[in-house]
Parts: sequence; structure tokens; C-alpha cells
Amino acid sequence: MTGVLLTNLGTPDAPTPSALRKYLAQFLSDPRVIETPRWIWWFILHGVILRVRPRRSAKAYREVWTEAGSPLLAISEKQCGAIRSELDKDAGSSVRVELGMRYGNPSIRSALEKLQGCNVRKLVILPLYPQYSAATTASTFDAVAAVLKTWRHIPQVRMITGYHDNPGYIDALAQSVRSQWAQSGRPDKLLFSFHGLPRSYVLAGDPYADECRATARLVARQLDLDEELWDVSFQSRFGPRAWLQPYTDKLLQEWGGSGIGHVHVICPGFAADCLETLEEIKIQNRDFFLGAGGKTFSYIPALNDRPRHITALCDIIRTHI
Repeated sequence: MTGVLLTNLGTPDAPTPSALRKYLAQFLSDPRVIETPRWIWWFILHGVILRVRPRRSAKAYREVWTEAGSPLLAISEKQCGAIRSELDKDAGSSVRVELGMRYGNPSIRSALEKLQGCNVRKLVILPLYPQYSAATTASTFDAVAAVLKTWRHIPQVRMITGYHDNPGYIDALAQSVRSQWAQSGRPDKLLFSFHGLPRSYVLAGDPYADECRATARLVARQLDLDEELWDVSFQSRFGPRAWLQPYTDKLLQEWGGSGIGHVHVICPGFAADCLETLEEIKIQNRDFFLGAGGKTFSYIPALNDRPRHITALCDIIRTHI
């Protein structure tokens, strides 16, 4: 049997300070995420950040929490179910699909143990990060390896390290933009906002920034957009160091103040809507743009469990089975 492990970043168990403290402690202790000497970072994390940030983050999570719980987890579970159903249609297929989060629950360990219980002999790992970064994809590899090193019988392992230029993924993004245009008209500017990354990580060799810009360029080309009608920016920066620029919030304020009235924002690096899209972009950055003088702001939802997205992900998985 072949096992497929879908992974994403993760989410706290509840929108409370105590749940956020546990989640952030795990997330921000990852040396792939924070490349600061451990002894220095331990004092910063436990002496400052975990004393202040959980309460602020819990408030933000309450803004997007639903009856089904965390949007990221609820959508990821739908994606997992849809992919499982689609792969089950393949003739002669014997595939088990499980979901595991890098931080929080369900954990990568719990998902791998379910696959181990099914006696999988081939394992395909699909981190739902279209653009590769050591802080996300490589960190997932670390977590998987930490579990597999305790197994006596290791299956064949195939790690999908990214799909930033996959035609099905690009087509799904372009179609989502067209759908938004059909609802609210074509904007003056289309902004591709990706999660930020410290600039030092890119200078050290991380290909993330190049892959983000390549994704945006391919989507813009499929939409037949002139260069002056779209741009790329980076959101969610953390701490005092320089991150990839331009910053999403600063660029939207600049656009709003310069007479650009109608903006659409899409976040192609997020396979599922989450805090960073629903609260940071759809609420915070909308307010930044309108407050600076902009007139109309639309957030284009993540691909989530849209049929074109599920088809693209299944096709990617099939090439590795």
C-alpha cells in the first residue's frame, strides 16, 4: 500500500492565550524558522515573546475562528477528504491519505503512525507549500525524519519539495482571479502577497523569493496582464530584521495614497485560508488600503478545496506514486 501524507503549518487548538502559548512555543522553537543562536533565542522567546504575543494572537484568532474551529484545520481536512476520494477512483489504486500538521494537531507523528498501521511500503509526502523554503518544506522533512528514524521498517519515501510552477496549480490560481473579476470587475491593480521571509535566509541560498515571483509571473501571463497592472509583495514579517520587500502593508498604503482606487489581493503561497489571509489581509490590510485613500478592496480566497485545486494536487501526487 502507498501512503500519502499531506502537511501544512498548523494551528492552535483554541483561540485562547494558553493554547497560543503552547502553539507558538513549538513553532518558534524550530531552528528552521528562527535561525538565531539557541541560547540567545531561548531567553528572547521565553522571557519576552511568550509573555506578550499569545494574548495578542488569541485575539486575532478569535476574529476568524468558526463553529468548525480553526479555518486552516477545517479546510485542510476537507482537502484531505477530497484528495482521498479522488485517488480512490484510480483503477487499481491502493492509497491511504492522512493529514498531519507541522505544529499543533493532528501532528505529523500521529498521521505517520496511522500510515504505519496500514503497513504502507511507499510514502509520498506533500507539504502544502507551493514555494519551497527551508523554514517550511525543509522543516517538514525534519519532522518526518524524526519519526521515521524510530521505525524498524522504513518505507520508500518520496518528498515533494514544491510545485510553484505546476500548470494545474497555475491554472487554478488564474481561474480564481477570473472568478473574482466576474463578481467585482477588474481592479486597477492585482497584488500577489506571499508570506515573508528574512532577507538573510534568501541571501544564504533559500530559493523562496524567486519561486514566489515565478508563480506570480506565470499567473499574470495566463491572465494576459501587463506588468504595470500587477505586483508582488511579502506579508507577516516578525521582529526587527530586514525581510523580503516590498512589504504588503506598506505597499497597499502607498497605493491607497497615490490614487489607486481598486485593488484585488491574492495569496498564492497559502493552500488554505488561515489567520494570515483572513485576518491579516482581508481585515488589517484592507483597512490600511482604504484608510490611505483607496476605494475598493477585494481579497481573493485561497484555493482551499476548490475542484481545480484538488485535481492539481492529485495530479502532482500521481506523478510521484
